[in-house]
Amino acid sequence: MSYLYLILFPSYLYAKKFTVITTFTILQDIAQNIAGNTADVYSIIKPGAEIHDYQPTPKDILKAYDADLILWNGLGLETWFQRFFVNLPHIPAVVVTNGVQPIPISGGIYHNNPNPHAWMSIKNALIYIENIKNAFIKYNPINQDIYINNAKIYSTKIRAVDKIMRNKLMKIPKQKRWLVTSEGAFSYLAKDYDFQESYLWPINADEQGTPQQVRKVIEIVKKYNIPVVFSESTISDKPAKQVSKETGASYGGVLYVDSLSIPTGIVPTYIALIKTTINTIVKGFNL
Repeated sequence: MSYLYLILFPSYLYAKKFTVITTFTILQDIAQNIAGNTADVYSIIKPGAEIHDYQPTPKDILKAYDADLILWNGLGLETWFQRFFVNLPHIPAVVVTNGVQPIPISGGIYHNNPNPHAWMSIKNALIYIENIKNAFIKYNPINQDIYINNAKIYSTKIRAVDKIMRNKLMKIPKQKRWLVTSEGAFSYLAKDYDFQESYLWPINADEQGTPQQVRKVIEIVKKYNIPVVFSESTISDKPAKQVSKETGASYGGVLYVDSLSIPTGIVPTYIALIKTTINTIVKGFNL
């Protein structure tokens, strides 16, 4: 490239990186691990915020308008996505859950719809990685080798985490492996690690903490002598603590599922989220 060209067209020196918009922070982190320094990856929803009933703003649309690719979860997670995407028809959008075997929601107004929290299974996270890698290769093929290598490295890290966490959870006797939470967001994790589950409400977009919901879980905790109940980081802990108070089960604390924290927080990455959540479960069972 000639020196004269750079003088005449100085903007070439500052060419925009491949820009990716994700709908929430967990996808942002997974995508950034695959992209490395070849792309700028952003999340529409901020750390710590609720996903399901988020209301996109004009600022969100402006933020995404010049993106090269949008990544979204699908499975009914982003109930707002179509209202958001109708303003951005010129940008390709890829659903990262293609190939995931969905678990149906049980109960509530979303009964039999797919449970959207598929990333809580590390097996599914590997599918996310593959789908994101393929999307990057399709829409930014110049960096294909980087994406293939980064996806391989990140998948290896994810598998190692699964092995460590599985060994910890398997120390809980099978008959005691009950996961009681506020939202039914852990069906995929429960399936992976052979837990039965009970929850106050199926999904955060549904009603939360009604007397009927609380009474049903109280009865289950008493019937099966379940020792601990948990809540999630993006919602109130009051219903779970009410169950704890009325059953004598301990309150095990907060599990993380829908959002990462700020970089200096407890769960700044997807791997940290999985580790923290499972370690909290293990601690709740006094292991």
